[in-house]
Amino acid sequence: MSRAISIRLSNSPKNILSKMPRPAPVKSLDARLKMHDGNAIPQFGLGVYEMNDKETYDCVKWALEAGYRHVDTAEWYENEAPCGKAITDFLKATGTPREEIFLTSKLKNNAGYEEALTDLKNSLKRSGVEYFDLYLMHSAIGGPIVRKNVWKALCDAQSQGLVKSIGVSNFGKKHIQEFIDQKVPLPTVNQVDLHPFMRHPEIVEICEQNEILLEAWGPLARAMRFDHPVLMKIAKEKGKDAAQIMLRWGIQHGFVIIPKSVSQKRIVSNSKIFDFELSIDEMKELDGLDEYLVTDWDVVDCE
Repeated sequence: MSRAISIRLSNSPKNILSKMPRPAPVKSLDARLKMHDGNAIPQFGLGVYEMNDKETYDCVKWALEAGYRHVDTAEWYENEAPCGKAITDFLKATGTPREEIFLTSKLKNNAGYEEALTDLKNSLKRSGVEYFDLYLMHSAIGGPIVRKNVWKALCDAQSQGLVKSIGVSNFGKKHIQEFIDQKVPLPTVNQVDLHPFMRHPEIVEICEQNEILLEAWGPLARAMRFDHPVLMKIAKEKGKDAAQIMLRWGIQHGFVIIPKSVSQKRIVSNSKIFDFELSIDEMKELDGLDEYLVTDWDVVDCE
């Protein structure tokens, strides 16, 4: 995965997000948001990007024990196997029904219809599960024709019961518009980089107008702005830390959030965001921090 860290000013109106409809935030760690296909996704989950096998197994185990019910992996991360094993072991040890755990994975490469189905089946085999609750195209890279064929494969995989819901990741406004113009089933979710310093208002707008949930894959901005004065001020007033303030911001915007951590203590503390609320003024302060801060991968404008 290519990586870049950059800052650019968004040309979009700062207040566009506050004008758009969004789901009400959930009030507990395991509560879910309804997707337009009728299924529901836990609004809070664990991301396992850049974790090795042991870290993945341990962190998924700790998260599930702490009450998390949503885990996000990907073919690209090369940790679907330990992720699936940690879930399977937890289910066996606790008697928890499989349907209580929401597992997401993603297609690494957009190559074509048959390739997408093959890759999906291989991901299921590696994970040791019969189905994914959500399966995403990891990016829009490949061009319009490839995207159309890959999306058809995901739609068919859903019909075959290999996945419960389908969606996309790192799709820009024009890519979502492409689906709309083609009159195909729309993604249930668009997982993009979202945090107070990267608000993607145009992407958020088109998704919310078409009942596509937004999911933030980097809700903590890799801790790059934890020392920002506004964050520090609000955190002090709330008796919370900067991470909890950023996560609460995402929750109150109606985004699904999947913070990553390899620390058991941090995995638990990240989840302690349901006992307070940010005021309208505090949300506006945080909204005003947008600077188009890219912390990892920015391909939302790809052709």
